[in-house]
Amino acid sequence: MLITRRLEFDAGHRIPDHKSQCRHLHGHRYAIEITLAGDIIQRDGDAANGMVMDFSEVKALARQHLVDRWDHAFLVYAGDEPVLRFLQSLPDHKTVALDCIPTAENLAREAFRILDAVYRDTYGNHLRLQQVRLYETPNCWADAIRNG
Repeated sequence: MLITRRLEFDAGHRIPDHKSQCRHLHGHRYAIEITLAGDIIQRDGDAANGMVMDFSEVKALARQHLVDRWDHAFLVYAGDEPVLRFLQSLPDHKTVALDCIPTAENLAREAFRILDAVYRDTYGNHLRLQQVRLYETPNCWADAIRNG
């Protein structure tokens, strides 16, 4: 069985080598969809009976490990040194330095990497992260999918 929980957050970024507008500092209203695979829990008296995982718990874990960290932050490639230095010079600025250029594809892959360890067979129902879909805009997204 597959279940999906969607969350939204706001963040800034730039694509340093882009030939168009995206090379400039700008922001997006991102959405992330977290798809989990697992067996439906069949235990009388269990609060998760009949579920793969309680959607509120999916949300709480995603917020704790990823969304709250990225929300209202500037997601910057650590190799983009002039911008990173500028952001670090701002007092109390929320900056997340990444080892990759913050494209939708790389952010989806990074989100999958972070969340993969979070959603692991919590209930003995073979729970695992199956897919992360990251929307940069309502019409543009990237999917990071479990291989194998």
